[in-house]
Amino acid sequence: MNFRISKSIRKQKESKQLIHSIKPDKTVKDQLSRASFSIALNIAEGSGRFSKPDRRNFFIVSRGSVFECVAILDILHDSGNIDKHIFDSFLKRADELSRILFVMIKNLS
Repeated sequence: MNFRISKSIRKQKESKQLIHSIKPDKTVKDQLSRASFSIALNIAEGSGRFSKPDRRNFFIVSRGSVFECVAILDILHDSGNIDKHIFDSFLKRADELSRILFVMIKNLS
């Protein structure tokens, strides 16, 4: 299995653990779950595409989903639904994944 796909799946599993620990309503959990799945699935689908523009587009969507997750986590943190340690940990992981995707996108430009 491709390293990028494997790493994104691991990140999604970590997100799933966070989602289960969140206090707010089901809507917030569902949105975070969909966004985190979107990261892994778009990396996987993009990796399976033959043309550079196709791969690039899927990686762009995946990177957008990373930022969506960060926005949700930021809202949860500000409202006191997740503690600073968990927030900082996931923010660091999201930053790392965003940088990886940025390089992947740039390499396909």
